[in-house]
Amino acid sequence: MLATLIPLFDGNMSVCAYSVFARKENHFLNPNLEGGARYDGAGTVHELEVVSSMGVSTLSGGKEVFVPINQFSIFSEISLQCTVPANKVVLLMDNTIKPEEQFIKRVKELKSQGYKLAMRKLPIIQFEPYREILNKCDYILLNHSKIDIQKAKIYFTAVYPNIKLCAVNVDTQDEYDELTKDGGYDLYEGSFFRMPVKESETEVNPLKVNYIELLNVVNAPDFDLTDAADVIGKDPALVISLLEIVNRMALNSEISSIRHAAAMMGQKELKRWINTAVTKELCADKPSEITRLVMIRAKFAENLAEIYEMAMQGPELFIMGLFSAIDIMLEKTMEEALDMVVVPKLVREALLEGTGDYYKILNFIKRYEDADWVEISRLMVVDNIDMDKVYEAYLNALRWYRDLIPVS
Repeated sequence: MLATLIPLFDGNMSVCAYSVFARKENHFLNPNLEGGARYDGAGTVHELEVVSSMGVSTLSGGKEVFVPINQFSIFSEISLQCTVPANKVVLLMDNTIKPEEQFIKRVKELKSQGYKLAMRKLPIIQFEPYREILNKCDYILLNHSKIDIQKAKIYFTAVYPNIKLCAVNVDTQDEYDELTKDGGYDLYEGSFFRMPVKESETEVNPLKVNYIELLNVVNAPDFDLTDAADVIGKDPALVISLLEIVNRMALNSEISSIRHAAAMMGQKELKRWINTAVTKELCADKPSEITRLVMIRAKFAENLAEIYEMAMQGPELFIMGLFSAIDIMLEKTMEEALDMVVVPKLVREALLEGTGDYYKILNFIKRYEDADWVEISRLMVVDNIDMDKVYEAYLNALRWYRDLIPVS
C-alpha cells in the first residue's frame, strides 16, 4: 500500500480538508494492472482502508478527508469499509460515474447514509446533464484555468446554492492571490503554498536571526552544549519548551539553569530537539501546512534512511527534510537561505543542486507527496524497495507529527 495526503485550503491559507490518494499494487511489478486486470478488486476503496486504520485525528487532524471513488467502487459496501464517522468523509466522484438511473440512485443512498459528496473532472457542458447528481453534492472541483469563475459562480449560486466550489491546479502564489481576491471559490488545491522562493524581497526578521544563530550553534561540527544553552536563553518560548521536556525526564531532580537542562538532554537529543523546535518557530508566520510539510518530510526521510541502506545518515536526512522549505521560512532564495545556516555538505547538494545521495530520498518524498504513483513505482523497482516498508515509514511519520503537535 502507498498513501498520501493533499491539502485543500480556504481563502486565508488555512487547511480545511485533505484528499487521500492510495495505490495498492506496484504497476511496474504487475504490468497487467495497466490492462484489463486494473479493474480487479475495483470495488474496494483503498483510501478508506487508510482512513479507517489511521483515524481522522492522526490522518487529517480531525478535518474532512476526500476519498476518490469510481464507477465500480461507488457500488461497494462503503459503510463496511469505513469505520470513521460518515460526516468526516467526502466521497470524491469522477466522470466515470454517469448521470444514469443506477448511479443517481446510489448517490442518493450514500447521501442518506451521511456521507458528503464531491464531483471532479466534469466538463462545463456536463453540468446540466449531471443536475440530479450535482444536487446531492457538497463540493465540485473545477480547473480554474478552464473556467470563467464569475459566470460559474452566478450559475452555481442560482442552480446549486449549497455546493462549494474548489479550484484545482493552483500552482503559483500569484494564481492563489488572484483567485482569492475574486472571491469566487471556497477552496483551493495545488502546489502554490510550497513553491520555491525565486527572489528575495525582504530582510530576515530579527527574531528569526536569533533562531538561525541557534541552528548554526547546534549544527556546527564542534557543537558545544553551553553555547547552545546561552542562545536558547534568549528566547522565552524555547526556554519554556526545553524546561517542560526536561522536567518530564527528571521527575526527582531540580533543574537549576538552562545549561543544566541542556546537559540533562545530552548533545544528540538537544540537537534534534533544537532543530525541530526552531524550525517550528521559523514557520510560525507561514501557513500551518508548511510546518506540517517539513516535519513530516523530516521524519519520513529519517525513516527511509534504513530502507535506502543509509541508516547512519538518518539524523542528517532528518535535517534535510526540516530545511527543505527554509527558503519559504526565511523568504530568501534557497541559495541565500542555505548560506545563512550550517548544513552538512550532502544536505546542501540535495536542497540546492538536486544532486548527491540524499537527493534520491528527497526526490522520492516529493514525488510521494504528489501521489505520483507511476514514478514512485518505478523508483521502488530501480532501488529494490519494498512498498509496505515505505507505507509504514510514511504512517510512522504521520503518527510522530500527531504526537509532536497534537490537535488542539
